Amino acid sequence: MNVSPEKHKAECHCGSVQFEVRLTDGMNTIRRCSCSYCRMRGAVAASAQLDGVEFIKGEGLLTVYQFNTKTAKHYFCSKCGIYTHHQRRSNPNQFGINVACLEGVSPFDFAEVVVNDGVHHPSDISSGPLVAGFLRFSET
Repeated sequence: MNVSPEKHKAECHCGSVQFEVRLTDGMNTIRRCSCSYCRMRGAVAASAQLDGVEFIKGEGLLTVYQFNTKTAKHYFCSKCGIYTHHQRRSNPNQFGINVACLEGVSPFDFAEVVVNDGVHHPSDISSGPLVAGFLRFSET
């Protein structure tokens, strides 16, 4: 697994959308969210600044989905349907990047992933980001 601050190659499932991303702190920012959308999507995301993503191919094939406050923007490939990244509601200056799109990375590479409490979003309450729990993976 590549955890350097260098650019990571990334793409959707069908390869129609390809991009390079520079993560803000390697894989140290990975997390999931418990909001209604992320619960159903189930992806592990790592952080990148907005200017840390460069599209190589297929940016025009991305479709955006927004709900509720319409602050967050969730992007996915219009051909294969894979979620590639989203612009965060909690920090609109950042993207959450689907780690499964990163070359050589699987969400099962991580023994434990923090799950943020998206049901009680930090933008809606004064106590800041809350942890809803942890997702753990162990091989049998």
